[in-house]
Amino acid sequence: MDRIKIGQIVNVVGLKGELKVYHYSDYKERFEELSKVFLENTPYIISGVRYMKDTVILKLHGIDDRSEAEKHKGEDIYIGKEDLRILPEDTYYIFDLIGLSIIDEEGRALGTLSDVIKNSAQDIFEVERENHKKFLIPAVEEFILDIDMKNRIMRVKLIEGLL
Repeated sequence: MDRIKIGQIVNVVGLKGELKVYHYSDYKERFEELSKVFLENTPYIISGVRYMKDTVILKLHGIDDRSEAEKHKGEDIYIGKEDLRILPEDTYYIFDLIGLSIIDEEGRALGTLSDVIKNSAQDIFEVERENHKKFLIPAVEEFILDIDMKNRIMRVKLIEGLL
């Protein structure tokens, strides 16, 4: 994957082509650090960033009026992998976690990490079993014992009665 999805255009703002963006980052100010983004496969230079509560308002070079901006509603926004921030140790991007094999304390296979649900208290890992049934594990130290990115394995402590 050469590009990483960081948001989606949900609406337009005003008459000068500003785009209202629902961002997928836990750090919305990240858009101020970028010089360009991709709308689907087309690169655009960022010419302005502002905020409306928790929503990012983007002004992109070449999108100069409301009718042009309207054409982009619903499009996803991407950055190149080279624009990813370096994360602190033991911190991972969601796209790196998806697909990890999940095992319990005894090494028994439980399934594959299929999604990370962002929650106000803590993230929740969604695990899909071989039979396609899913279960959830809170993404906290008490239950996530080890993440081995080299071997793509996450070792977890199951909650009593979960399975």
